[in-house]
Amino acid sequence: MSTREISKQQVQRIRDFVIGGAADGTLAPGAKLLTEREFSKRFRLPRNAVRRSLAQLEAEGYITREVGRGTFLTAPPAAEAASSAGPILNISPAEVMEARLRIEPAIAELIVTNATAADFARMETCLEKAEQAAGLDEFELWDAALHQAMANASHNRFMVRLLEIVTAVRQQSEWGKLKDRIVTTERRLIYQQEHHAIVTALKNRDDKRAKAAIVTHLQHAKRNLFGD
Repeated sequence: MSTREISKQQVQRIRDFVIGGAADGTLAPGAKLLTEREFSKRFRLPRNAVRRSLAQLEAEGYITREVGRGTFLTAPPAAEAASSAGPILNISPAEVMEARLRIEPAIAELIVTNATAADFARMETCLEKAEQAAGLDEFELWDAALHQAMANASHNRFMVRLLEIVTAVRQQSEWGKLKDRIVTTERRLIYQQEHHAIVTALKNRDDKRAKAAIVTHLQHAKRNLFGD
C-alpha cells in the first residue's frame, strides 16, 4: 500500500467522526471541535494527518477554523452526495477532463444570473486558501473547493451534483499520481492566476469572459496532465 493510500485511510477516521457526528446530531452546527493535539491523541494519528483531514473538511465546507478561537462545525452540506458516487469512481482522469471542458463553461451563465454575495465570498475564500496552501495536497483541496463553490453558485442542483462527482473522482489515487508528477510551483502559480481571472469575470457578471477563462484554465490543466 502506498504512502498516499495510508495517509488517506488516516484522514478518513477524523472525517468519519466529524461528518458522522453532524449527520446523527452528536455534533450540532456551531459546535467547537477538538484541537489538533486532542484529535491526534484521541485517534493516535500524527499531527500532519490530523491537519490534512481538517484542511479537507474545511475545503468542503464542513468546518471553519479561526485563529485563536478553534475549529467549529458549520451547517453541514449535503453529505450524502460524496458517499453516493461510489459505483462510478472508476472513471479515468482523461474522461473527467473531457467532461469538465463541456460542463464547467456551461455553469458560468447560471452563476452570473443566480450567484449571491455569499457565493462570491466563498470563491474568494477558496482563492485565498489556495494561495496560502503549504503544499500541493492542500492546494488541490482548495482548487477542487473553488470549482465546487462555482457549481454551488449556479443554484442548480443538477450542476452541483455533477461537480460533486467530479470532486469525488479527483480524490482517486490515479489523480494523485498524475498531480505529483506534473504540478510544479510555476504551474501552480499559473493556475492561481487563471482562477482569479475566472472569479473576477463571474463577479463582474460577464458570462462570456468567464466561459473563456474557464476553458483556458481547463485546457491548460489538460495539457499539463496528458501532454499535447
